[in-house]
Amino acid sequence: MASADLERGGAKARRANDNFYVDNSDHEWTSWLIPIFVVANVAVFVVAMYVNNCPKNNLGFEGGCVAKFLGRLSFQPLKENPLFGPSSSTLDKLGALEWDKVVHRHQAWRLVSCIWLHAGVIHLLANMLSLVFIGIRLEQQFGFVRVGILYLLSGFGGSILSSLFIQKNISVGASGALFGLLGAMLSELITNWSIYSNKVAALVTLVVIIAINLAVGILPHVDNFAHIGGFIAGLLLGFILLLRPQFGWVESQYLPADARVRSKYKSYQYVLGVVSLILLIVGFTVGLVMLFKGENGNDHCSWCHYLSCVPTSKWKCDN
Repeated sequence: MASADLERGGAKARRANDNFYVDNSDHEWTSWLIPIFVVANVAVFVVAMYVNNCPKNNLGFEGGCVAKFLGRLSFQPLKENPLFGPSSSTLDKLGALEWDKVVHRHQAWRLVSCIWLHAGVIHLLANMLSLVFIGIRLEQQFGFVRVGILYLLSGFGGSILSSLFIQKNISVGASGALFGLLGAMLSELITNWSIYSNKVAALVTLVVIIAINLAVGILPHVDNFAHIGGFIAGLLLGFILLLRPQFGWVESQYLPADARVRSKYKSYQYVLGVVSLILLIVGFTVGLVMLFKGENGNDHCSWCHYLSCVPTSKWKCDN
């Protein structure tokens, strides 16, 4: 992508729960929200390409449009956008995350709209495949309400952190929300630790998947702050929303009173949930206050820029 843009790279992961034992009394939901999210993202991308109208608006400085047979849906020159997508000006017009417009032009809606935009076909495909692999399984286990809240609040959290640290580029993509689902998978495993088997292997697998995806974020033009913000929000939300009853609680309700499991959840689950709720509220509040005061996160953390891009002999990390 052109230097003015940042894509939020896709989180490529598969649900690790297939290696666990889960209480058979859990109700399995039908997944419909995640497929709707996928359709919505694809539809928004088609609209973006229609608005982009490369044949009409491309000035030819970076070459000709790609896939001209698509007409006004053809892609920008690859020198301008190697991901087969629209121009940065089109993304900006449709709601890409841009610090100046959020803070000084009262366009806070960009904190949400950017989640539904993608820099190109490659970007869209990577994110939607990740969403299908991660999201459908989560929705089947926990229902559309909790997964919908997870997805949207994680994306919002990623946008806040991105705005605090990246203020000279635009950013688009659903990866903050996707990393939130990954974070929720991790916290769900931790808070429901006692009901799973093969838990250590599953934990190691999940941590490796998360680490690899975060490592990809240190490449240039990838918004790793959105990934990190979404992951932290999802991790905390998982402790709040994805609690499972302790093993045997459902079955024990049909036993005599003196043989029943006394509490639906264990005490540590309640503690993790309460602490996470407090941290989540404080984090969102502090982040939004800093953002709308025009604070630059890099002024408070001199090394944090390395979390999103590490300069090498092959590339630079200017801005």
